[in-house]
Amino acid sequence: MSWPSATQAPHTSYPQRFHSQAFREKLWAMALPLSPLVQLTTGLVHPDFPLTMLAFWLLNGDQLDDLARFYHQAELSVWTLRYPCPVAWRYAAPAHEKRRKFGRFIGLRGCESADPHEDDVVLQQAREARYREEEDDVVLRKIHGVM
Repeated sequence: MSWPSATQAPHTSYPQRFHSQAFREKLWAMALPLSPLVQLTTGLVHPDFPLTMLAFWLLNGDQLDDLARFYHQAELSVWTLRYPCPVAWRYAAPAHEKRRKFGRFIGLRGCESADPHEDDVVLQQAREARYREEEDDVVLRKIHGVM
């Protein structure tokens, strides 16, 4: 066994690319914290809500579906449009599309839709559903004499 001389670079267990500026910047970016979003009806945070960018990128399709259900984005309801950035959710979508939509939903930059009209459709459907529910509430109040 030979020992490295003073002129030789010491042997490290990590490849040189791990010591690069780009790698350090990527580690810093992945450690950025995310502020949790609370559910409108309960004020709770979903246990799988990503608290860092790394956790966001590691979410799988099932977790993303569960998050969409929890935050009223999977099915249209009166709560869907009350979030700042509602999205059109598709269970059959691939995980990368679900991640992009969830990123847009929580306000991450760079997660915009490839089709600018895609989310307009869900917004219109949610508005119509909310209008119908409000009409139903008015009818029920009239029937029960509460106005």
